[in-house]
Amino acid sequence: MSRANRTFPENNDIMAGLTTKQKKEWAQLLITKEGYTQKDAAAKVEVSAVTMNKWYNEGNWERLKQSMLITRQEQLSRLYMQLDELNTAIMNRATGQRFANSKEADTIAKLAGAIKTMETEASIADVVEVSKRLLNWLRPISHTKAVEMAAVFNDFIKDILKR
Repeated sequence: MSRANRTFPENNDIMAGLTTKQKKEWAQLLITKEGYTQKDAAAKVEVSAVTMNKWYNEGNWERLKQSMLITRQEQLSRLYMQLDELNTAIMNRATGQRFANSKEADTIAKLAGAIKTMETEASIADVVEVSKRLLNWLRPISHTKAVEMAAVFNDFIKDILKR
C-alpha cells in the first residue's frame, strides 16, 4: 500500500497546530530525508498536490535530496576547505593588502555561521533519525514503552517545528 493511500490518524492532532511554514518544512523533510514522493508527502501534511509541487520546485528539493547523500562530516569538511581556501587567497596577497574585501568578509561570515550551525545544532532530520532508531531498538524489548515513547517523540518534534 502506498503512503498516499494510508490513513494517518495522528495527522489530525499534528496538523491543527502547524503553520504553512511548518508544514512546508515537514514536507521537505519527508521528501528529502524520508524518501516520500510528492504525492505521499502532500497527503501526510495535508496540502494539495499543486502546493507540494510548487514548494518542491521553488525550494529545489530535488537538489536537496541529492545533497542528503553527503554526510554531515563531508559537508563540514567542504565548508572548512572553502574557508581555508578563501583565507589562503587573502594571506597570499602583498603585505598591507591581506584583508578581506566586503564580499569576502560576507562569505567568511556565512561559512563560519554554517559551520557553527552544523557543529552545534541538531536538525529536525537528526531528531527524527534518532527517534526512529531508538524506537526500532525499543520495540522488541517493550512494545508498550515504544508506543509511549513514539507519542513523546511526536510531541517533541511538533514543538521543534513550531519554533
